[in-house]
Amino acid sequence: MTQKNSIAKHAAVMGAATFISRIAGLIREQTFAYLFGASAMTDAFNVAFRIPNLLRDLFAEGAMSAAFVPTFNGVLEKEGKERAFQVTNLTLCALFLILGVLTLVGIYFSPEIVTLIAPTFAQDKAKFDVTVTMTRIMFPFLPVISFAAISMGILNSMGAFFIPAIAPVFLNLAMILAGWTLCPLAQKMNMPGITGMAIGAMLGGTLQFLAQMPALYKYGYRFKWCINFSDPSIKRIFRLILPGTIGLAATQINVAISTILSTSQGDGAVSWLSYSFRIMQLPLGLFGVAVAQATLPAISKLAAKNDKAGMSSTLASSIRLSSFINLYACFAMIALANPIIRLVFQHGRFTAADTTATAIALQAYAVGLIFFSLIKILGPAFYALDNTKTPVKASIASVIVTIALNLILIKPCGYWGLALSTGLGAMVNFAILYFKIQNKLGTFNKYKLGQGICKITVATLISGLTTAFMFNHYEIPISNMLNTATGSWVSTLISMTLATAAGLLILAFAAKILKIEEAEKAAALIMRKLGKKGVAKA
Repeated sequence: MTQKNSIAKHAAVMGAATFISRIAGLIREQTFAYLFGASAMTDAFNVAFRIPNLLRDLFAEGAMSAAFVPTFNGVLEKEGKERAFQVTNLTLCALFLILGVLTLVGIYFSPEIVTLIAPTFAQDKAKFDVTVTMTRIMFPFLPVISFAAISMGILNSMGAFFIPAIAPVFLNLAMILAGWTLCPLAQKMNMPGITGMAIGAMLGGTLQFLAQMPALYKYGYRFKWCINFSDPSIKRIFRLILPGTIGLAATQINVAISTILSTSQGDGAVSWLSYSFRIMQLPLGLFGVAVAQATLPAISKLAAKNDKAGMSSTLASSIRLSSFINLYACFAMIALANPIIRLVFQHGRFTAADTTATAIALQAYAVGLIFFSLIKILGPAFYALDNTKTPVKASIASVIVTIALNLILIKPCGYWGLALSTGLGAMVNFAILYFKIQNKLGTFNKYKLGQGICKITVATLISGLTTAFMFNHYEIPISNMLNTATGSWVSTLISMTLATAAGLLILAFAAKILKIEEAEKAAALIMRKLGKKGVAKA
């Protein structure tokens, strides 16, 4: 099997598992919206969860993987499994000490951290106090989720993709159960009910790590306490982590900045941005992260062999595949933002006004979807090449652009201008990484890649316009035919299904006319999820 086909296969396996996890995450968000809506208390939870969640994204899908996976693969290739597992234990023990101290410091200084992230919360003592309490409850999420990231990197390197990809289901299930059990219990104990969700998040993160342990033991791993900061592999990992965190942090830093500024936009603004960001993350996690995580072990092994031509070919294939899927998702979300939010969240305490506000934020976030996904592919490639400077520079440039745009757009646009700024900042990050990786590898077929992206953009844009036209044109007639109110969940679901089907048909037709080979690969991913065999040839 070729490297490119192997990545498509692994991405399909991870995509299937991630799909299950994301559906569970969607149910978690529905539970949250139903029970609490978009209010001062949901704003408090989102701010409290932003801190460990930001660090989770940096470690689980960012710097930890980017530093550990190439090192682990290099040791595995050159020194064998026993030495690779020794490096694993050294890494876990070192992280336990470092992150343990960081967690204790974070718990102690939670009031100051909340004041920094949400300065306007201090004007409402009840809101501020519950935010501090939930921040303290969820801070230990950081070390356990970092251990889960290490486990994921090992299993992916061993060729096991399903278990680590489905492990986040435990986090989502824990929070869903907490919503219906711990939240009412907290209220009976004269505590804000939403603190039950914070406890559920902490328990779920722990389960996400423990769920991967049986698979690790199956591959021969055994934990042993050991500390040696002078080990060459440990030095390499920690040398990469700090710049790696900065280099891959742009998206999360920008979201955090948006959170800080959105706290000044009134009750509900933080929650509207959070709900919309979660929806945007569905295709990003399902395909963007899946393709990136399947690509990382491949390019790490190629980098260890100094095979720049192989790296270039693998990266170009992954870029085209991710672009095809995520550009389609981008245009589809812009076209169907309101009905998506209406269908998913408009229940219980989540109102029609919340739907409109969240849909606008989703459209703004969707602009950056393609760039978020491609950064996850290109960023780790530099760390596989032992280049930490370029991602750091790209990240800093992205943050500067985002902050500038935030300050420019927040007054005329309000909260949704913050979402748009985040996407545009990601575009700057991607542009720098893309041009630098071309110079670094020197073997990119720029014409073929550019031509492929242009074709993909045309096909997916036409598909998105078709989807928007079909939904807007037929929603009212379908409601009348079913004798239901316009906007009811039945008419919305049927209208969305028909509009999406029409858009996909147009996409398939356009892809065939334009000879877009990524369409076959994307179809192969879907077929694998449905249990079919085979992966489209690259």
